[in-house]
Amino acid sequence: MIKNYLKINPEVASALADNRPVVALESTIISHGMSFPKNVETALAVEQAVRAAGAIPATIALMDGKICIGLSKEEITLLGKTGLAVTKCSRRDFPFILTRKRMGATTVAATMIAAALAGIRIFATGGIGGVHREGQFNLDISADLQELARTNVAVISAGAKAILDLPLTLEYLETHGVPVVGYQTDWFPAFYTRNSGLKVDYRVDDATEMAEILKTKWTLGLDGGIIVGNPIPEAFEMGKDIIDAAIEEALAKAKQKNIKGKDLTPFLLGAVEAETGGRSLDSNIQLVLNNARVAGEIAKAYYNKS
Repeated sequence: MIKNYLKINPEVASALADNRPVVALESTIISHGMSFPKNVETALAVEQAVRAAGAIPATIALMDGKICIGLSKEEITLLGKTGLAVTKCSRRDFPFILTRKRMGATTVAATMIAAALAGIRIFATGGIGGVHREGQFNLDISADLQELARTNVAVISAGAKAILDLPLTLEYLETHGVPVVGYQTDWFPAFYTRNSGLKVDYRVDDATEMAEILKTKWTLGLDGGIIVGNPIPEAFEMGKDIIDAAIEEALAKAKQKNIKGKDLTPFLLGAVEAETGGRSLDSNIQLVLNNARVAGEIAKAYYNKS
C-alpha cells in the first residue's frame, strides 16, 4: 500500500485532516542548490515564510525507505550537511532510492508526485526545469514538464530557470495543456529577471481567484498542474545583460567539461553564482522566499474553499 511508503509529519497530517492550508517544498535546493550552512538557513526561512502567510510548510525528501512529507529541523540540517552526496530524485528514482533506503532530495517533479500522494495541492519552488538550450537537438528536457502535464499540483515559481530555452519550454507546456499563469504580471518571469519578453496564457492578480481557478480545473477532471509565474521582487532583480553574460559563460564551461543530464542544472547555477560574485545566489534566495509567501496565500484561499 502507498501509505506504507509515506511518513507524514504530525503537524502536516493534522493540517491535512482538518482541511487546513499546506504548502509542499522541495529539497533539492537544500542538497544541491547551495552550500552549508546557507542551504539550511534558507530552507528554514522558506518554511517560516509559508507560516507567516497562514499555511503549514511540508518540506519533502526521501529518507530511510520513506517519502517524508514535512521534515524536522534536524532532518533539514542532515540534508544540508550531506549536500551533493544526496541523490537528486525525479520520478524514475523513487523505487531505487526507497528500496535501498538511501537519502533522496526531491526535484520539482518528485515533489509534485510526493505532494499529490499526500493530498497537498500547492507547491512553492524557485524555478521549474524545462527544455535546455539546444534541446531540439539533444532532447535534454526536464522531467518537470511531463509531471506538470499529469500531476494535480499547482507550482508557484519565478518562472523557469534562465539557463533554459524559455520559448521552447513554453511551447512544450502548451503542447501538453499546462496553463502558464502570470501572478500580477502579463509576462513569464525568467527567474533572476521579472520579464522574459514572453507572454503568459493568463494573468491572475489575487490568491482568491487563483484558488477558484484551481478548484474549477480539478473539479472538471482536467488533470495536470498549473504554473503560477511569480516574478522576483524588483529590489532583487538582476540586470538582463549581467545575467545573460554569466549564463553564456556557464554554458561554455559546461560544454567544455561535457556536463549533461541531472548534473547540468546544479553546475550551471553554481557557475552563474561564481560569475556574478554571489549576486545570483542572493536573488535566488529572495525569489524562493517570495514564492513561499505567495504559495501560502494561495493555499490559504484554496483550502478555505475546499
